[in-house]
Amino acid sequence: PFRICTSSSLKRSRPADATVSGREGVKFEDVRLYLVERKMGRSRRSFLTQLARSKGFIVEDVLSDDITHVVSEDNQASSLWKWLRECALKNLPDMHVLDVGWFTDSMREGRPVAVETRHLIQETVPTPPEGSAPTAQAVVSQYACQRRTTTENNNKIFTDAFEVLAESYEFNEIEGPCLAFRRAASVLKSLSWAVQCLEATRNVPCLGEHTKAVMEEILRYGRSFEVEKILSDERYRTLKLFTSVFGVGPKTADKWYRGGLRSFSDVLGDRGIRLNRMQQSGFLHYGDISRAVSKAEARALRNIIDEAVHAITPDAVLALTGGFRRGKEFGHDVDFIVTTPELGKEKNLLPSIIKRLTKQRILLYCDYQASTFDMSKLPSYRFEAMDHFAKCFLIMRLEGSQVEGGLHLAEGDSRGWRAVRVDLVAPPMDRYAFALLGWSGSRQFERDLRRFARLERNMLLDNHALYDKTKKEFLAATTERDIFAHLGLEYIEPWQRNA
Repeated sequence: PFRICTSSSLKRSRPADATVSGREGVKFEDVRLYLVERKMGRSRRSFLTQLARSKGFIVEDVLSDDITHVVSEDNQASSLWKWLRECALKNLPDMHVLDVGWFTDSMREGRPVAVETRHLIQETVPTPPEGSAPTAQAVVSQYACQRRTTTENNNKIFTDAFEVLAESYEFNEIEGPCLAFRRAASVLKSLSWAVQCLEATRNVPCLGEHTKAVMEEILRYGRSFEVEKILSDERYRTLKLFTSVFGVGPKTADKWYRGGLRSFSDVLGDRGIRLNRMQQSGFLHYGDISRAVSKAEARALRNIIDEAVHAITPDAVLALTGGFRRGKEFGHDVDFIVTTPELGKEKNLLPSIIKRLTKQRILLYCDYQASTFDMSKLPSYRFEAMDHFAKCFLIMRLEGSQVEGGLHLAEGDSRGWRAVRVDLVAPPMDRYAFALLGWSGSRQFERDLRRFARLERNMLLDNHALYDKTKKEFLAATTERDIFAHLGLEYIEPWQRNA
């Protein structure tokens, strides 16, 4: 997959100092870059080469012992290092072998930034004998926005345990450990290999003492006794049950628990409890909306919403977001963003859609929230706050005849329809890219993206805007790629964001 080279062939093929154009513009004589073409592609390599040279970097077209920094993108550490060794470079031990993240950081700063552990692509240790544990192949970023998720979770036994622990801390309103376990689960999901011993995780970030203790227990006994204790705890089980109802949050669930309630019949039979409209609908349609929604059902709902939107505004823009945009086969609800190219026209979209769905008699519940978006109140420092765009939370009736392959019904359910949760959000078109990125998720990916912007770039990112605190200005974006570019990040496709 790589072009094989030798020291002799390098000497023959290398033109005398012709690899760098505009030597008079060189600012960093001690740094010589080589960009690995494989995975990066010829056109992208050419573009990055010109970019670096325009900023005063020396970029060589041929790999040689003069190179100080080898930059690679998306290459497996094992195959990259195998190729480097086959090149028989005498100076290889002194070269920096780096992920493209170092390059983007350097381009942003306009100078070679210091090489950090997160930039390094480490050499793969030979495959251990069968029965022994593998070692980490490369340094893993602490940020989910710098990791691409794999198609399957190789460490599900650990991540499932971490999710239980995180949820338990969330129920107890202990934020620190909750986030720590969610970050740890996110990192393990991104690994292409299964952890078989703790030593293999020495280069994996976000694994603290508590998380490693849980992992060690699972590796030794096949289960976590701490997790088993939580799963058998009455309060945890009750809060998990109550919060599975649409409209019931942890605080309400805890209030009901402290009031002695332990089941749905307890809640519905308590005359002292006044359920709001959302909770009433949550209990009424619980059997349907607590069951997963299939991709086919999501597509059918998209057709319904698309027809309604374009009947109102022919030039409307509709996007399926959430887990289904990330390639998930099932989800708990279906999210859409809808807007129009003409600024201001989006304000009437949701009321018009609601009116049309009501006439079709397929709207079982609706909670509409008008826009409170005000650009003059940005930037916001509330990173976890819900955005201020107009939105509505719906429960829709979906007919089986509208779904290719039929409905995802419970066994024995003979109805020809089911209730499905649907969310619609309507941002102005100039905010569309930010809203699309934020509503696509995953939750941990978005959280780390905002954390990266704040800590690594001195910027503020949310569903409304990207603000550069250094330049004191908002950065425009018409696509998600624009936002990634502003942050100096490699673009990650939606289906690789399941962090």
